[in-house]
Amino acid sequence: METESLKAQLTENLDEAEWGWLIPHIEREVVIIVEQQLDLLEVGEAIAEDNAVSVQHWISEQLIHKPLPEEISQWNDQPEKRFKALIVQPFVLVQELRVDG
Repeated sequence: METESLKAQLTENLDEAEWGWLIPHIEREVVIIVEQQLDLLEVGEAIAEDNAVSVQHWISEQLIHKPLPEEISQWNDQPEKRFKALIVQPFVLVQELRVDG
C-alpha cells in the first residue's frame, strides 16, 4: 500500500466525535486511546500498515491503550466531551480534545 495514498485516506477520515458516539464502539472494545504526545495520523498509519514494532513500543510505553474503567466513568459524566477520532478498521483511535482556558 502506498504511504502517501494511505496518509491521504487517513487524513480524510480524521474527524471529531462526542463521547456519546463512541459508546457503542467502547462496548465492542475497539476503541484505542492515543496519548497527546503522539500524532493520531502516525499511529493510524502504523496500525493500518501492521507496523508491529511501533505499535508494541507505544503499548509498552502506555502511549496507546484501551480505555480504563476510570476514564469511561469520567467521560460518562461528560457526554459533551469531544475527541479527535480516526477509524482504522476494526479500531477507532481517539485522542481527547483539550479545552484551553
